[in-house]
Parts: sequence; structure tokens; C-alpha cells
Amino acid sequence: MITALIRGAAAVLLAGALAATAAAAPAGAQAKAQDRERDGGGTLVLVGGGLKDGNAEIYGEIVRRAGGPVARFGVITAASVPPSQDPDAGTPDAANSEANGAFYAGLLTRYGAGSAEWLPIDLDHPDAADSPELAAKVRTMTGFFFGGGDQYRYVRTMIRDGRDSPVLAAIRDRLEHGAVVAGSSAGAQIQAGPDMVTGGESYEGLRDGARPGYFDDSTVLAYHPAGGFGFFRHGLLDTHFSVYGRQGRAVRLAADTGHDRVFGLDENTALLVTGVGTRREDVRVIGEHGVSVLDLSRARVTRNPWSIDGVSWSHLTRGDRWTPQGVRTAPGKRPDRPEDRTARPASQDVFDSPAGTGDGYELFDVARDLATAGRSRSVTGYTLETGPRFAVTLTEPHGFRSRTDGSFTGLRLAVAPA
Repeated sequence: MITALIRGAAAVLLAGALAATAAAAPAGAQAKAQDRERDGGGTLVLVGGGLKDGNAEIYGEIVRRAGGPVARFGVITAASVPPSQDPDAGTPDAANSEANGAFYAGLLTRYGAGSAEWLPIDLDHPDAADSPELAAKVRTMTGFFFGGGDQYRYVRTMIRDGRDSPVLAAIRDRLEHGAVVAGSSAGAQIQAGPDMVTGGESYEGLRDGARPGYFDDSTVLAYHPAGGFGFFRHGLLDTHFSVYGRQGRAVRLAADTGHDRVFGLDENTALLVTGVGTRREDVRVIGEHGVSVLDLSRARVTRNPWSIDGVSWSHLTRGDRWTPQGVRTAPGKRPDRPEDRTARPASQDVFDSPAGTGDGYELFDVARDLATAGRSRSVTGYTLETGPRFAVTLTEPHGFRSRTDGSFTGLRLAVAPA
């Protein structure tokens, strides 16, 4: 979701971060961009939302991989409300597609991109993505940034009856030939394939199951069967993951739609995918927090009442890599040394209910506490809501590993009515 940061930002960045990014711009950037063109396979930078203006690690990576001083960015913010629906349009508090597009374009150029411009695609311009002229411009660009808001607006503005609009087809071609496609929050979510989540909270999702479609009720666990752009092919995506306690909705959506894997992106953190679609594809984490990987390949689901057991939960942090064969921890990370104590008392709001008073990251904090409690191998927490109340049990199986930076691999997760 677009935050007040964007509405009020003057796009003034930390001078030190910008200087470091500029200094890191590689010599011969044009030649490197041409090399990427020959090799094929571009880059995805999928941010879980809450991307801070001063995050030189992520913004610098986006700009550098698009060519640095020769990078040409197109910014797409169709997930935002259009100016016609923004009561603050034309003021410093504006939070519409045009204002947000200008904000991100300015930010990318300040981080060293050669140029960046807003591509005028939004609900005020429903046919813009069909423009041959705009598609031709897209084919000259080396990078694209998709802003946050509501991912279903991207479906409405850029996809035509399940097919690419001309502009989306041009972006897909550019990605296949080495361009960068980055996005934050809804801008990351739209890169998913079939069964893209369109809304929902964890408790209602566990209680009622997933429903295809798009609903005004934001608590309904909903999904778009045809999916988003399909640039990310390794599983479902979810954003703002740990802070909003979305583990429950992610598990239920994956189970109901037959997916074995969910990648949950934390705020101010990115999943960096290079060599997209090639045999050289590489998937790793950059940024402040982490990316959760929920593996349901060995999970067991029971219905009436609904429950699930055997979900494997790994949390990857900076430098860690995911491969189809498993997680590869970045070198040099120190293992936890569990303390001689039991895990803390069970949480009474494991999914950070909107009706609760927590400040986020509750289930992740429970997992970290279990990892460092030498006398406990299992802990159970509960949903705030009742009728039914759900119990969430975390268990350390044989081979469980955790590190002092907050990463862990192979924690077992189960959900059942309490």
C-alpha cells in the first residue's frame, strides 16, 4: 500500500547513500548492458513493501543491474488510485498514480539511473497499455519499476482477457533479454503466476478458505485464478509478510489451490532473481528483514474441520539463496547457541490480528524465541479471534538450524482448531 511517506516525500535522500551508489556504478556500463542482451534472462527485484527511500542496497541493485548511468527506466504505478479519485491531487499530499510515478522516477535518477519516466497507465487511462507508441518506447528501456497499491488494478489496466497488452508484452520481451523488473508491495505481487492473492486476513482465510475473485471485504481470502504477469515461477508470492502475520492466509491459499510453495516477502526486503528463465537463474535475499519460504510438499490437510500439519517454514535473510534443492545459507553466518530456558508463554495473537494491539512480527518472534530456547522443541500459540480459535504449533524437527541474524531452515508448522 502506498504510504504517507510517498504522499509527503520531497524525495530528499541520504547524501552518503547516494554517493556510495554512484561510486559503485561500474565502468563500461553500456558494454555490460549489451552482454546481458546477448546472454538473455533479466532480473526481478521483488520487494515486500515498505521500501525506505534510503535503502541504497535495494535501489542501488535495481539501478546497477539496469545499466547504472545508461539505465532507462519506465515507472508504472497503475496500482495507485488515479488522479480523478484522489482528493489531494495537485497538492503536496497527493498519493495518486501520477504523483507516485514522479516520486519513483525521481528516486531512481537520484540513485544513478540515466533516466526514468512515468508511463501513464492507470484507471484514468484504461487504453494506455494498448498504445503502439508506448509499447515502442518500452522496448528502448532497460528497467521497470512497479509501485504499490492494489495489484488487481494492474490486472485491469495491463492484461486483456488473460493476455498481455502490447505494453506488457514489450516488458516481458525486455525481461527475457536482460532488463530489470522491480516492484514493491502490489508491484511485487503482480509478478506472480496463477492464483495470485488479491486480499484477505489470516484468521478469516483459515476459517472460511480461499475464494476466487476480488471482494470489497478485505478480510476475505481471495485470489485471481489466472494470476498476474507470471514473471516469477517458483511459487505463490505474498508481501508485508511477517509484520502483518500473513503466514495463515498463505498456507490456506496454497493448500486450497494446490501449490507446494509460498514466498513471503518482508518489508524493506527483496527477493533478487537473476538470469530469469535460464539455467543460470539465481534466487537470493537482500535488504533489512527476510523472506519466508513455506513448503507444503509434505503437508497433510484434514477437512471438516480444516487443519494442516507438516508445513516446512524457512526464513532467509541477506545473502541466503533458495534453490529447488533447498536453502543455501550465506557463508559466515553464526549458528544460534540456545539458552538454558524454555520458550516463552504461548502467544494469544499469533497472526497480528487487525483487532489486536501488537506491533507485528508476532509469529516470527515466537519462532525466534523457540530457536533460542534450549529446553523447548515445540511451542503453540493461538489466534486472537474465536469461533473457532486456531492453534498454531511450531516444532523443531531433526536437522533444524537457526542463525543469530534471524534466519532458520526447516521449522515445522501446523494449524488446527483449538
